[in-house]
Amino acid sequence: MRAYARFAAMIAVSTVVMYSLTYVNVYQVSHIRWSETRLYMALIMGSAMAVVMLSFMLHMYTVRLANLVILSVAALVFAGSVYLVRSQVFVGDTSWMRAMIPHHSIAILTSERANLTDPRVRDLAARIVEAQRREISEMEKLIDDIERGR
Repeated sequence: MRAYARFAAMIAVSTVVMYSLTYVNVYQVSHIRWSETRLYMALIMGSAMAVVMLSFMLHMYTVRLANLVILSVAALVFAGSVYLVRSQVFVGDTSWMRAMIPHHSIAILTSERANLTDPRVRDLAARIVEAQRREISEMEKLIDDIERGR
């Protein structure tokens, strides 16, 4: 059973790492915010990874019932997370804005750093950067207002 505990720890740590990696391409560190949607996506990846890894290493994990439990839990986590990411049922005003700030930040990064040569595309990218910065600022102010009860 020690091997199964190690397997569970490996999947849990990998899922946390995957969640963290979803922020690698934000424009600036201050744009990193907690995001339920990114959590759901990390859980989807972690549960899929559990199935793939168990399948490849089945010869190391020989307890049939434990394997069935892992596969069942992974399927439930996957399905539940897909439902949560698609429905956004637990995402409210501030959590939506906290999720959108890193999303907008990624648009800034890709728009500013892409090797754009067509003047029309460069103009579009510049307008996107301006809009995303303005919207991030507005969301930060709204989050602050809502949290202060205004």
